[in-house]
Amino acid sequence: MNTKKRIALTGAIVVAGVVAPSCSKTETATATSGGFTPEQMADTVYTVLAADRKVYAKQVVTRLVNKEEVIKAHENFMDEKALPLPAQVFRMGAEEVDLVEGKAVDFSYSLQSLWPLNKENAKKQTDKVQEGLKYLVDNPESKKWTGEEEIAGQKYFIGVYPDKAVAEACFLCHNNHPDKEDSFPEFKMGDVMGGVVIRIPFE
Repeated sequence: MNTKKRIALTGAIVVAGVVAPSCSKTETATATSGGFTPEQMADTVYTVLAADRKVYAKQVVTRLVNKEEVIKAHENFMDEKALPLPAQVFRMGAEEVDLVEGKAVDFSYSLQSLWPLNKENAKKQTDKVQEGLKYLVDNPESKKWTGEEEIAGQKYFIGVYPDKAVAEACFLCHNNHPDKEDSFPEFKMGDVMGGVVIRIPFE
């Protein structure tokens, strides 16, 4: 990473996947010292996203659905009066972030897989995203893949982080999903199921 490609984080305080609102520039300038590279910011965003997703999958879905059996999780959670799936909560958070206006850094994130159940979501995959996903599947011990790409004239740092099966709710949903294709693998605990894609603009 070119160390000159740094961005100033003026208040990009990420809490539960949402940029905290209402900090003035003066307040945020005081709250952060120096600058962070796009890779460092992507690493930080990923840390928060991964922690939140793991907690929801284990402490909400796995506990209430699989162990205590008091409610079900279903992709049609509104009609079924059920819990949304972990991947759906993740996607809804990403969509909320996209709607935030005036972000200090116009970052974005999504959950992608080489074996997508949501075909619409898979349409967002660029060649770079697929390259990163394949690398993580081929190198499951790697912590991330990084690269650069240009979209609509804007250059981005792109980080792809492994999305591993950390709870039964994750891989059982994929393995038993009606949209699962015959060519898709049977996941087990610890497998790389896809990747969290984070884009940070340069400048």
